[in-house]
Amino acid sequence: MHAEHARRDTARDAAREEAEALRDLMEKSHAEIAFHEKEPILEVRDLFKHYPLTQGILFKKQIGAVKAVDGVSFSLSQGETLGIVGESGCGKSTVARMLVNLEAPTHGSIRYKGEDITKMSGRALKAARRNIQMVFQDPYTSLNPRMTVGDIIGEPYEIHPEAAPKGNRRQKVQDLLDVVGLNPEYINRYPHQFSGGQRQRIGIARGLALNPEIIVADEPVSALDVSVQAQVINLLGRLQKEFDLAYVFIAHDLSIVRHISNRVGVMYLGRIVEVGSDAEIYEHPTHPYTQALLSAVPVPDPAARDRRERIILVGDVPSPANPPSGCRFRTRCWKAQERCAQEVPALAVPELFRTVEGPAHHDSACHFAEEIQVVPDTAGGPEGPTWPPDDTSGPSGTPGPSGGTPGPSGATPAGPGSGATPA
Repeated sequence: MHAEHARRDTARDAAREEAEALRDLMEKSHAEIAFHEKEPILEVRDLFKHYPLTQGILFKKQIGAVKAVDGVSFSLSQGETLGIVGESGCGKSTVARMLVNLEAPTHGSIRYKGEDITKMSGRALKAARRNIQMVFQDPYTSLNPRMTVGDIIGEPYEIHPEAAPKGNRRQKVQDLLDVVGLNPEYINRYPHQFSGGQRQRIGIARGLALNPEIIVADEPVSALDVSVQAQVINLLGRLQKEFDLAYVFIAHDLSIVRHISNRVGVMYLGRIVEVGSDAEIYEHPTHPYTQALLSAVPVPDPAARDRRERIILVGDVPSPANPPSGCRFRTRCWKAQERCAQEVPALAVPELFRTVEGPAHHDSACHFAEEIQVVPDTAGGPEGPTWPPDDTSGPSGTPGPSGGTPGPSGATPAGPGSGATPA
């Protein structure tokens, strides 16, 4: 009797979870359709940031440049979240700093509501920056230890006095503390009296002070404990609905990006190599680099984990001061051919999927883009799908399901027991 009741409860819970997941998926799909119908609130086109390399002491001569960002383009609609992921050093944080005008781009445009903020100055730039705020990565160094919480959150009102009358600023600061889940009575405390998660909430409150339309979050949870990360992510989601915010969300953790993002852009060595909805990127990746990143994501299901084939990228990321010609990923890609060294792949829907509607119909900067199921379906057969498919071959050999011959880059798929991750 008890066993029967337990089975019924389990089945009921499973059905409830499935219904909730389906409802969330439908809500997200409707939201994505709505975003596509809206006019972009932020448009970034051909954004470049090159840092000069000089030689000499008295007479400096430029001998090269570090190409931190090299031709990034994307758009953002009101209420949308664009997630940006990639390895350290790929240029994510540089893009974030340029969006809030902390760095001046070498070339390109950042249009906020049709106006190019890179060409603004004076009052026009000040007004635009009020609507694009930033939450920084490190909650310990982004807050002035000599200022109270009230002074930190209220400082934007000193720069933009029109945002809050002088007599109401204390009350506004306390309201912001309450909105982010902190006690309003903490207004006179100093940053060292708070934990890491609480400090990041203070940073979020400071970002909300001027009632912006866009928040640029540069890895806002990477310095926090896992349990605190979930709280901050849920807070950001609630604030987005409450204030109709648009997010540019930068992170390393792919699961966090998928949880909060409507669209995801994958960056490699200063460029976006693939962009699409969260389902398109995570379940139907077409760029080899995206597939390699996803193959390193931990899988909670032991059965699926045992069937998964890992993609190991051999070699280091090339220097941004001397990037490879053509496709920048070719030095680590198992699909690299002569065309990859001569021709820069465009960020567009690959030829293979242009005439076919489906989740693989999204932008990918690869000459030989191909849809591969990186993480096998939990409900798959006892053998499970293999990576790569039998008809996938590099110029120097064909890798098999359990290891293989590397192409010119040395990229090799590994068996499930290797435990290796992409470099």
